[in-house]
Amino acid sequence: MIDGDQLPYTDYLYIVTNMASEMGGPTYLVLTALAGGRRHGYAVMQDVATISAGKVRLRAGTLYATLDRLLGEGLVEVAGEEVVDGRARRYYVLSDQGVSVLAAESQQRAVIATEALRRLDLAGGVA
Repeated sequence: MIDGDQLPYTDYLYIVTNMASEMGGPTYLVLTALAGGRRHGYAVMQDVATISAGKVRLRAGTLYATLDRLLGEGLVEVAGEEVVDGRARRYYVLSDQGVSVLAAESQQRAVIATEALRRLDLAGGVA
């Protein structure tokens, strides 16, 4: 754990605040998939695989646990249900709060990625 006396207060506060608000990869990918519009669970799983260029393949248990948590946090809403080929299908969309959270997280990630690439370029690590 970082001791607050080791850093100026503003730096410590910044680090603690941002560490607490960081979003995990599966959550970020699920929200990104839903940013494309109304999706049912299986479509979210497929979209996550597409967005990640096949590097992330969510299992059903992970997906539905993530969706349940996001529903509870108010970031996602149920946008209807239907029965297709005898199977229940629930659709999800981003809530207004989900849109705001995803936008803020995406902006933060873009800033960090830009800085990482800048530093790699300075170190001669980027062609």
